[in-house]
Amino acid sequence: MTSTMQLLTRTKAAWGSIRSAGAEEKNRLLRAMADSLEENSADILSSNEQDMDAARGTISDVMLDRLALSKTRIHAMADGIREAAALPDHVGRTLAQFKRPNGMTITKVQVPLGLVAIIYESRPNVTSDAAALTVKSGNVCMLRSGKEAYRSCHAIVDALKDGITAAGGDPDIVNIVEDTTHQSANDIMQARGLVDLLIPRGGAGLIRACVENAAVPCIETGTGICHVYVDAAADLEKAVRIITNAKTSRPSVCNAEEVCLVHAAAAARFLPMLRRALVDDRVAAGLPPVELRLDPRAAAVIDGTPASDTDFDTEFLDYILAVAVVDSLDDAIAHIAAHSTHHSDCIVTEDAAAAARFTRQVDSAAVYVNVSTRFTDGGEFGLGCEMGISTQKLHARGPMGLDELSTYKYVVTGDGQIR
Repeated sequence: MTSTMQLLTRTKAAWGSIRSAGAEEKNRLLRAMADSLEENSADILSSNEQDMDAARGTISDVMLDRLALSKTRIHAMADGIREAAALPDHVGRTLAQFKRPNGMTITKVQVPLGLVAIIYESRPNVTSDAAALTVKSGNVCMLRSGKEAYRSCHAIVDALKDGITAAGGDPDIVNIVEDTTHQSANDIMQARGLVDLLIPRGGAGLIRACVENAAVPCIETGTGICHVYVDAAADLEKAVRIITNAKTSRPSVCNAEEVCLVHAAAAARFLPMLRRALVDDRVAAGLPPVELRLDPRAAAVIDGTPASDTDFDTEFLDYILAVAVVDSLDDAIAHIAAHSTHHSDCIVTEDAAAAARFTRQVDSAAVYVNVSTRFTDGGEFGLGCEMGISTQKLHARGPMGLDELSTYKYVVTGDGQIR
């Protein structure tokens, strides 16, 4: 087994082959990676089935869905790589230029970061997304998947490396750690001088461990306690559609809704509509119903499970929704400030003034008006596949695409100026 430090050293050494590559060279690598992913789909699916067999009975059905691959999902992963190839190449782009009185010209130029390490859990598609974005942005990447998805992710990386090699590239621009113990994660977190940026993707425990223990620069990709607030001036049918999508389309992802806040003036009409859509209609259709965890005021209107003290601070990643009734827009904003992870929060309203107040005062990476929180996604934002959703404010915020995997430097030219 190759040690994590050896792999990091090899990966960083390969950066020279990609950092100065032109746009067409990188796009050729990406297209070959996408083709190889599809050509090796049988091997990837076989490895994924082994992961699925090992995981059954140990994780929920919703989390199994995150782990599962299919020909359709592999095709979508390959298309994501091709979409990255089709994006504009911003490496070397002039961000600003100005001339000083002494004749010097100062140019601010966008450049790659170097080695980007990604520690993630049980979503194999993260493997190809991360590889595509790092290659396109002129970086190299070290991947460290969760043990539940290791066989799948390793097979994906093998396919990507085959494509890179076939296109004449250095296969070490994309690597995956072979050690699935906590030590490999610690090695990455402490690899100063090798890792230029660490991005954790997963649950609160993983993200907290990286943020608190990393000696290398780390971006906090947040858990998603996402809120939808149904205002007194909401179109209630629209609110039902938005919440049904935000909660049930894929409950295991970070942009799924976890909390519904309802203005007291709308509660008597809206809450029965919500229960019918999320519980009764889904049971009738043979779909998993949503468990509604209700504060006392919501429980006075509809049946459900009494909410505990922690339910409004929990990322369920399941068919569970915490529901509370609030007296005003300001109370909704205060509730979100107290419980949100600053990921994605939404207001449903036909009142333009209420919408403007909400968007000004809710301090989240993405704030929505009459739109499902499920759109917080690099692809939906037109960024191509994404590296994650940053909930911090420095360097990157929201869906992280190519520009967020870049930094800049100043190029100063002159004619012998001295100070």
